[in-house]
Amino acid sequence: MAPGAETFHGEARAAFAEVARRLGLAGPGGGEGDRHLAVAAYAGSGVTYKAVLGLWQGDVEIHVCRRTALTECKVGIETLAVSAGLVDRPGHVSFDARTLRRLRRSLAGQVRYVELVHPLVSGDPDTALTLMRAAGAREWRRPSAD
Repeated sequence: MAPGAETFHGEARAAFAEVARRLGLAGPGGGEGDRHLAVAAYAGSGVTYKAVLGLWQGDVEIHVCRRTALTECKVGIETLAVSAGLVDRPGHVSFDARTLRRLRRSLAGQVRYVELVHPLVSGDPDTALTLMRAAGAREWRRPSAD
């Protein structure tokens, strides 16, 4: 079992602190956390990074999210970095969060990828979505505001 949600939020805050400051990201915000997940979100320049801890599975992954007027798109940080050619192959970062030490290592590695992909996904929304789709992002239509 992974460290608890409170521990996760403190570690996510520590891992993102310097990068969030440099990239102008606001956070941490909460998320869709529940008894199975803990979520810490950082947002800015049209993109949101959601660090998601699987409390029972003992894994952590940062998702890159972009919204448009009609859709929402989400992809894992490592998949996006590989697809963008910023990393030569998957497997350079850890997703393991079964212990505090592993959680810290996984967050640190994935936050480094945030720095790499941010210039590519924070600019033009069409360019960002094209890159995210090429990486196999999940995309769904947003409900209309009727």
